[in-house]
Amino acid sequence: MAQAKSGDEVSVHYKGKLDDGHVFDQSDPEKPLQFKLGGKQVIPGFEKAVEGMAVGDSKTITIAAGEAYGDHRPDLVLEVDRDRVPAEVDPQVGQRYEMEKESGEKFRVIVTKVTDKSVTLDANHPLAGKDLTFDIELVGITE
Repeated sequence: MAQAKSGDEVSVHYKGKLDDGHVFDQSDPEKPLQFKLGGKQVIPGFEKAVEGMAVGDSKTITIAAGEAYGDHRPDLVLEVDRDRVPAEVDPQVGQRYEMEKESGEKFRVIVTKVTDKSVTLDANHPLAGKDLTFDIELVGITE
């Protein structure tokens, strides 16, 4: 039976969970996730887990933060004086915003703290710093 290798288009069903069991993402039962192995379309640890699987194989793997969305980087957390926030914006913890650097590059932030004097914004991926557990089933390979 053929095993998935770099360059193959693969189809997988998956369920992603955090250490506490919270499901943060999963494939649609009617539409598996499709991606090219080696194409850097999914996190590195997920690609490594699928490589070598055969159609019908299932596995549960835990991917360390470094092979997923990276470690949480304190340098991507910014505290902004409240008076620098536009008056029409009422920031609330958990809100997500798209911001733009002077270079024009866009990036996303999440509000993590709001006080009378400041707003704390975090540009890390929401799953940065977290180990992720995936249940994976390989359902198709196209070379």
